[in-house]
Amino acid sequence: MTADQGALARLAEMPDELAAALARAGTRLRERPRQGGFSLLEHVWHLADLEREGFGARIARLRGGGAPFLPDFDGDRAARERDYQARRAEEGLALFRRARQDNLAALDACTPAEWAHEGTQEHVGRVTLSDLPRLMREHDQSHRDEIAALLRGWPAS
Repeated sequence: MTADQGALARLAEMPDELAAALARAGTRLRERPRQGGFSLLEHVWHLADLEREGFGARIARLRGGGAPFLPDFDGDRAARERDYQARRAEEGLALFRRARQDNLAALDACTPAEWAHEGTQEHVGRVTLSDLPRLMREHDQSHRDEIAALLRGWPAS
């Protein structure tokens, strides 16, 4: 088994899509949707932190073998405790971009044997390294959908 280059390419697009949303945000960067959820700034920092502390750590631990336990990343708690709303968007985007590049390079470098390494992800269950690109794409898509809904609520500039 090897990396699906199309799937990895799609994952590589997310930082640029996030940058485009930030370019549109203007003064609305910290506005949360009326129905609840993250502001655009909170999305940026959530993605940056999860990419490093969640997906990056899972990739490294699964590549190492030994059927590791992979803890959940509590995004809502991190947003509150780390005060994402007070942070700089450019810094979060740069961290996300770099972490995503690092994770894609790590996935691209996996050996066929490593793709079969498995562990147990909290609240998910058994996962293999080969599951992670799909899980990352699904997570990206949920944020794409939330960000698109947020942007639709703003008048065009």
